[in-house]
Amino acid sequence: MKITIVGLGLIGGSLAKTIKKHTNHTVNGIDTNAETIKLALSQGAIDTNIADTSLADITFVCLYPEATVDYILEHNFKPASIVSDVCGVKGFITSRVDKALSERGVNFIGTHPMAGREFSGYEYSLDTLFDTASFIITPTENSSEKCVNLMEDLAYAINFKKVVRATPAEHDEIIAYSSQLAHIVSSSYIKSPTHLRQLGFSAGSFLDLTRVAKLNEDMWTPLFLANKDALSGEISEIIKHLEEYKNTIDNTNASELHKLLKAGRILKEETAVL
Repeated sequence: MKITIVGLGLIGGSLAKTIKKHTNHTVNGIDTNAETIKLALSQGAIDTNIADTSLADITFVCLYPEATVDYILEHNFKPASIVSDVCGVKGFITSRVDKALSERGVNFIGTHPMAGREFSGYEYSLDTLFDTASFIITPTENSSEKCVNLMEDLAYAINFKKVVRATPAEHDEIIAYSSQLAHIVSSSYIKSPTHLRQLGFSAGSFLDLTRVAKLNEDMWTPLFLANKDALSGEISEIIKHLEEYKNTIDNTNASELHKLLKAGRILKEETAVL
């Protein structure tokens, strides 16, 4: 197959490298940065850098949400081909491009590779980034089963451990908790004035909780706002639980604090990811 990747950042670059590593598909790369294209060609991550998107059997658009929508609506794609985004929100994208592409005879299938790093840009992309990760597919009523299966097969071919199917709404509701809230909490936690005095007092738990505070605000700002209702709901939920802990501590209520901590531990043990 001919696969075009638009936007050779961390995810787009990693997709290119991984597809070339594990398959015989031809990879075409499109990026506004000439140096990125030059490097990707020299490393064999892409075979060509043709700007024409109408030649590809699959096109992955790896841009920020609004740029993804604009790019898809402004370009032509091969009839019966597949166009996919890799954004961390699905409702925002799908509601704007699915019908338009379907009317042109093009299949839109949203995807979300569940992998990343605290760095952005092609220079940090890896051909191992998706090893053991999940690949979420969000088909719509316009998605043919044949195309969905093809995307699923491609995901397994490039070493994703698991493929999960969900509706765009389901994806956004769950991702607000499993990914977006974690970044909000980490960014909030690190803003304590005590952070400036923690050197020498921190270990694994501190590193775990602060790791994703090192985020790309240019990317996460539109992602958060595109999923604001679900994310706001999750923020309200965690505030409620933090208030429970605060009240038991303020009241020196050891028995209730013990119950809260025990309930959290049991839930973690019962739902541990293997």
